Amino acid sequence: MVRVAYFGPAGTFSEEALLTQSDLAAGERTPFAAVPEVIAAVERGQADGGVVPIENMIEGSVSVTLDTLAFDSDLLIQREIDLPVSLNLCARPGVALADVRTVVSFPHAIAQCRGWMAKKIPNAEPRASHSTSDAAREVSRSKRTDLAAICNALAAEIYGLDVLASEIEDHPENQTRFVLVGRGVPAPTGHDKTSIVCFQRADRPGSLLSILQEFAARAINLTKLESRPTKRGLGDYCFFMDCEGHIADEVVADTLRNLAAKQAEVKFLGSYPVGGPAEVGVARRRAAGRAWKHASDWVESIRVQIRETE
Repeated sequence: MVRVAYFGPAGTFSEEALLTQSDLAAGERTPFAAVPEVIAAVERGQADGGVVPIENMIEGSVSVTLDTLAFDSDLLIQREIDLPVSLNLCARPGVALADVRTVVSFPHAIAQCRGWMAKKIPNAEPRASHSTSDAAREVSRSKRTDLAAICNALAAEIYGLDVLASEIEDHPENQTRFVLVGRGVPAPTGHDKTSIVCFQRADRPGSLLSILQEFAARAINLTKLESRPTKRGLGDYCFFMDCEGHIADEVVADTLRNLAAKQAEVKFLGSYPVGGPAEVGVARRRAAGRAWKHASDWVESIRVQIRETE
């Protein structure tokens, strides 16, 4: 049986994402209070894998996940899970929308509902919690009649809350991306993504361009580029990058080889199956792969003509 740690407590979107994966849902699930604790549990061998949020389409990356994987862990991403996110305002039975004066939730969730809150409950004060589910649990245990939580329907059901308003996120079709972290590199599927962190060897004009040109020269599509502080000094940044393809693809391997040799210190975060439709990415990578093989065969046809030293 697979043992899976996840960002809890019970009823979080992380658990909801986990439950969409049949192999993970059939396993033994253990919640942890913070993202670093989930990752640490996998490193200690308490779990075979861990599910944590990494990106929201409205609020962007979950920095604690990126930083923990980049600076504090050697675990690798095993797969990504894209989950449609619907947020609800929930409270104890008997509490009306007009009664709400404090709204508690995970900061990313509050940020996704700013517009709705400004229109519907302008006098309510937002307050951060460790997770959306933790917010629901706090509201269920509180005796206050002016307290509400932003959470999902699963958390509301678990903690016995009424839904005062549903789908309160400011942008429709909201999605959050989660990743399963663990050990090793999954086999290529043909619809994969590779994640790395690049640390510049020198802060000089054109250094980022030199890094990007390694991908452009091989027709590899970058799907993410984000700078984050290295924690080594003020103004010192590294670059989180996602590209289409798998480390098993020679064109991707050659790109990372050249990056590490000539341009930057590189940390490999994983090659893993992509969530979502595959058609466009697969066709693009197959074309790039064919072009790379043709070029490689051409170079080899020349190199075999090299005479041995007499």
